[in-house]
Amino acid sequence: MIRHSQDFHPALRAIHWLMAAMVLTMLFIGVGMVSTVGPAYLTLLGLHRPLGIAILVLVLIRLPLRLATGAPALPEDLSLAEKRIAWASHLLLYLTLFALPLIGWGMLSAGGYPVRVTNGFTLPPILPHDLGIYAFLRTAHTIVAVLFFALILTHLAAALMHGLIRRDGVLRSMTIGHRPVAVSGPPEELETPGDDIVEEPANLPA
Repeated sequence: MIRHSQDFHPALRAIHWLMAAMVLTMLFIGVGMVSTVGPAYLTLLGLHRPLGIAILVLVLIRLPLRLATGAPALPEDLSLAEKRIAWASHLLLYLTLFALPLIGWGMLSAGGYPVRVTNGFTLPPILPHDLGIYAFLRTAHTIVAVLFFALILTHLAAALMHGLIRRDGVLRSMTIGHRPVAVSGPPEELETPGDDIVEEPANLPA
């Protein structure tokens, strides 16, 4: 769906940047979990699980909102191939944002680990306890996370290209937005001096 406005819907922009901050946090936590053992690992794991579920919830909110509000049209000077690549990259981002936390949830379920969101709320398992499935999903989770990181770098590079090099308004449409264009009406007709003056006929001599 093409949005008539030059900018994404304000709610969609807010969710986008909230998710961007959460995803970057998740990536740093993931790197820390790989390189850390001991109490620090458990602390990072305690942050990783609820944050992943929160991202999944936001994706489920963001996708219908995106379909309902649409997106601004891409610049007309982009080639058809470039437009298709942009569309495919956004589709991959949505799929990965949905798949990565879902794989993590399934992995923990298969491993018999509780997905504790808060101290009083734990999600139910979505897969049976199976160490073979757990091992497979653990590998898949790592591979998808690495591919997701590469996809984010590509997305960031494209955004900077649009914002700093092309300056075509694409980056602005997801940040501060465009200023509304003032629509001026047709110029008023100019009145010729004396148009409203009715000359009286001169008095004729008797």
